[in-house]
Amino acid sequence: MQEQQYTRCPGCKTIFRVTAAQLAMREGDVRCGHCKTVFDGNAQLISLAPAPPQDDAGYDEAALGPPTVTLRHAHALEAPGREEPLRETPAPAEGLRDGDVDADAVTEIAYEERFAWTKPKRPHRSAGTVWALAIPVLVLLLVAQAVFHFRDAVAARWPAAKSALTTVCATAGCAIRPLHDIAGLSIDASDLQADPAHKGLLILSATLRNRAGWALAYPHLELTLTDSQDQTVVRRALSPAEYAGGTADVGGGIPANAEIAVKLFIDASATTQAGYRLYLFYP
Repeated sequence: MQEQQYTRCPGCKTIFRVTAAQLAMREGDVRCGHCKTVFDGNAQLISLAPAPPQDDAGYDEAALGPPTVTLRHAHALEAPGREEPLRETPAPAEGLRDGDVDADAVTEIAYEERFAWTKPKRPHRSAGTVWALAIPVLVLLLVAQAVFHFRDAVAARWPAAKSALTTVCATAGCAIRPLHDIAGLSIDASDLQADPAHKGLLILSATLRNRAGWALAYPHLELTLTDSQDQTVVRRALSPAEYAGGTADVGGGIPANAEIAVKLFIDASATTQAGYRLYLFYP
């Protein structure tokens, strides 16, 4: 039978019965099941040998503890890091003097393999927290990418944003251009006539209207000359620089709800035509 020893919690003064083998398992580190104090059981070993009667002046508190020590509701020692209810210590037997401890009233120590005192680990950030931080950032990046890609439309529909977008483009090497929206444009009138003063020349006249509430880029014109059977004789695409004239602000686009007049001389001396078609398009 292993020799029994006694150790005392320095926090609440509860006394526990232990063996040398139990204390050697974790280098003596234990935790009081009553007040949760962790202490070195070897350093707090005490003797429960009956003390000779002494008067109050000779009372040895270091050896026997305070005169008011009680074992009522004391729990067995716990391994550090383990929470497990254990049986309570019975009340002190009658007839004990202050400072005496009934050995039968001392609770036994409870040990298991996983009661070593370990350094607390730093809690890991949960995946939910990571996503909670990442999702707003991803949304902002997506919005910024969409605004950059559709910057012409954003600047056209929200003029207040044009200044900021222009500043960003100055750094990013892009540009803010009039919006390309062929559905917002129409040909209100057009006419193709031979120039009476110059044989072989045709005069193309047309009115282009911007029906949108914001500026639109100048479109290209596609002029098709046809014969009497409405078959294509020749087709030509005309850029804004060719038909808009030198005074037009091609870079600024056609202003909102505005119209422009087109008049263009066409050399058709090498062809014979009976009709024409005129379309708008963006290349």
